[in-house]
Amino acid sequence: MSQSKALQHIAQLRQSNPMPSRRTKKTLIVAAGIGLAVALSGCNEDVGKSKKKGSDAAASKTPSAKSSQSSNPNSPAGKPKSPSGKKPFVAGWQTQTSQKHHFRYDVPGKAKKWKILPESTALSYTDKEGKPIVVMTGTGNYREGGCASSPNPKAYGEAGKGQLATVGTTGGGKDGSLQENARNWAGNWGFAAYGGEDHKPKIKVSKAKPWKQGGINGYTATAQVTVTHQPSSCVPAKAVVHSIAQKLPDGTMHGWVIYADQGVPKALKAAEIKKIMSTVRSTDS
Repeated sequence: MSQSKALQHIAQLRQSNPMPSRRTKKTLIVAAGIGLAVALSGCNEDVGKSKKKGSDAAASKTPSAKSSQSSNPNSPAGKPKSPSGKKPFVAGWQTQTSQKHHFRYDVPGKAKKWKILPESTALSYTDKEGKPIVVMTGTGNYREGGCASSPNPKAYGEAGKGQLATVGTTGGGKDGSLQENARNWAGNWGFAAYGGEDHKPKIKVSKAKPWKQGGINGYTATAQVTVTHQPSSCVPAKAVVHSIAQKLPDGTMHGWVIYADQGVPKALKAAEIKKIMSTVRSTDS
């Protein structure tokens, strides 16, 4: 796909109906520990059809990561408060809303180097044929332009611009269970953002655990990523991905995802990621 056609394709993603609706499983091969490969599938109406390359993620048995579920840090001690509403849950933060995927969340302000993008702007990583394998909208970037290179150059739109962390929403299909999709979104974004098919990263995906806050009764999962392609010193050796999955009354499943470089200067700390996750709520709450 030529650069002009690729950019035109991403522009089409910014419309109210970014991609043709297809309820097909999306699969990627990722490494879940040394020598163990597992195929992660995910229901996602935002991307086109991709080739299946293995068995279902439910067959994998990887070490369980520490639960990402949290209460709000600003709540009175012992009385966790669930986030709700359109205003930032943390004073001075920015609120991003994804009406399409029914998520709302907050990130730190501009002074902390966070940038909220227009709700319909798409971030995408593509396969060898230039077709999107993962797409997210309703996004925000942390320290964009901090690194001139990327572990996966097959990025279009606002993806792969050297940011140290990215947050966004995805999904919309009905395939699989909610637990599977929580794991799949974490693993697939870790795979795509930190190497892709050309430079497969090593990934360990936790078991999905219940996530109940902000009007969301869903699941969360964590992917620990070891980057195998470091074209420059600013590309991280490690990364982490967290997902939150919710199911709507119509049966569609939607995901909130944050992926973040680790072990580089200015990288988000676990406590900062946890605080951002504590603001995630349903637009229906």
